[in-house]
Amino acid sequence: MSLLHEPHHDGSPLYLPDDRPTPDGTVTVRMRTHVDDPVAAAWVRTTYDAEPVFHECRREAPDPADGSTVWWSAELPVHNPVTHYRFLLADDAQDEATAPRQRWLTAAGIVEHDGPDAFDFTVTWHEPAPDWGRDGVVYQVFPDRFARSGAADGRPTPDWALPAAWDDEVVFELDDPRTAVQLYGGDLDGVVEHLDHLAQVGATILYTTPVFPGESNHRYNASTFDGVDPLLGGDEAYARLSAAVHDRGWRILGDLTTNHTGDTHEWFLDAAADPESDRRTWYHFAPDGTYECWMGWQSLPKLNHADAGVRRAMVAGPDSVVARWLRPPFDVDGWRIDVANMTGRLGAIDVNHDVAHDVRRTVAEGLPDGLVIGEHNHDASGDLDGAGWHGTMNYSGFAWPVWSWLRDPASPARAFGRPVPAPRRGGGSAQRALREWQARYGWRATSASWNVLGSHDSARIRTVTGDPALHRVAAGLQFTLPGVPMVFAGDELGLEGIAGEDSRRPMPWHRPETWDHTTLATYSSLAAARAEHVALRRGSLRWAHVDDDCLMYLREHPAGSVLVCARRAPGPAVDLPADLVTLREPLVSTEAEPVGPHSSDHPGLTVWRV
Repeated sequence: MSLLHEPHHDGSPLYLPDDRPTPDGTVTVRMRTHVDDPVAAAWVRTTYDAEPVFHECRREAPDPADGSTVWWSAELPVHNPVTHYRFLLADDAQDEATAPRQRWLTAAGIVEHDGPDAFDFTVTWHEPAPDWGRDGVVYQVFPDRFARSGAADGRPTPDWALPAAWDDEVVFELDDPRTAVQLYGGDLDGVVEHLDHLAQVGATILYTTPVFPGESNHRYNASTFDGVDPLLGGDEAYARLSAAVHDRGWRILGDLTTNHTGDTHEWFLDAAADPESDRRTWYHFAPDGTYECWMGWQSLPKLNHADAGVRRAMVAGPDSVVARWLRPPFDVDGWRIDVANMTGRLGAIDVNHDVAHDVRRTVAEGLPDGLVIGEHNHDASGDLDGAGWHGTMNYSGFAWPVWSWLRDPASPARAFGRPVPAPRRGGGSAQRALREWQARYGWRATSASWNVLGSHDSARIRTVTGDPALHRVAAGLQFTLPGVPMVFAGDELGLEGIAGEDSRRPMPWHRPETWDHTTLATYSSLAAARAEHVALRRGSLRWAHVDDDCLMYLREHPAGSVLVCARRAPGPAVDLPADLVTLREPLVSTEAEPVGPHSSDHPGLTVWRV
């Protein structure tokens, strides 16, 4: 049976027409089966205060325009803030002595055993991420390496820094003391000067890594949260950048380290100097004066969010850091929260969800359509409860499956925290990973999470694939699978890097002959297609075909649907059911010659109108 004939449901409008239910209300949930599938009855099973309850589905009247699909629907009570549900399908009995076959339809697919609820569908009455956060394209800038304005030459180099010319080789080994202090001098006015380039890429959301003062080039060791680093141009430069971004109708996100400060931060200096200071309990000091820090780095003392004082100062209420930067002159539209997974967690202490809820509440009170994204490079499923982070930087659920499918086995790219190189796996493995992570996060959180192919903390996708064509296939997946594309500045030009710090190479503005202009045009085309076709932003996801070298899927929406065919290698023709898929002209292709369900003699990704 074709994958497209399998029973299906997800959180898109075709299946969940109302994704904003009211507390203790109901929502209609719909499921599709194929006319040849012997389903005789179906129920939606939910849990009412953790007790399983079944609601019978009704078989809808046939659609005269689609004789191959059978639609089922039921009214689902939304009694809990996050409601879990799955479908039970029962077939006709073969004879009186044979019980009908029973199957479960879960968010991870069809199973014929009674599995745990981990892969249930979910619906929540919490507000979703703002539309701009779900429909946009994020562009990440690492300020020190993006661009220098003319004013940068007049700023003195601080004592802690090692000055570097724009074409100097990046020092990137973590055990080299120069790595964190090599300063190229990029600034915020330099970003303003290149916003036209962001527009060419298709960006609508600018996310910069921290702009607070800190004695490093990355600035994750803030010495204050009260202003912008003068090396970047100070508060006035950030205000100019924010205004320029908003003048284009775009949004801007800040980057906040809720987990820690720098060891030169005014809070920490006060706490370390005076054991009687009110701020002493804002950190985790031992009786001998030592303190907890992030991953053993003494320059990053860890905040104690079990303390109400630090919560008020950092994340909770109108006087907090989170709230103040939402207001003029900075006017950020939300936050990317650094090390969100570790924030508020230390041994037996776990107030992580309390912190996430504080951040979300504070942003909502200051900016009703603000966005909150949590950095989490592992399993964020337990932290995406609907009331905290809208979504996550989706390394586990997107980057690593794509890496594993497209990686060049000879690539020098280093795995992200893994003691061995990232493996190369077939399409079935990649598809299973994508499907399971989507199921664990839920449709809403997946749709708001960032599809990352890399960042300032990882190897570059070009180095992972080792092949421009496969890099473009990865970009195609980034823009066409559920989630929000996040482009790390330079990916669109084919920049390389074998590890996070190496990936922070300066943008080669003065050397356009080194740019991969074909890949840049691909990013532009993909962003334009995503903006034009709502199916690529809000459509359902049904897998059409999977083999080692080919991933094919439908994104379906009432306003129109598309088929995506991604190939990492030449392959034979794929048989698709004619009753479900009729292809029209291709919308966009990562290569000059489109690839599709027909056989192909080269890798590539093509989006077809259905």
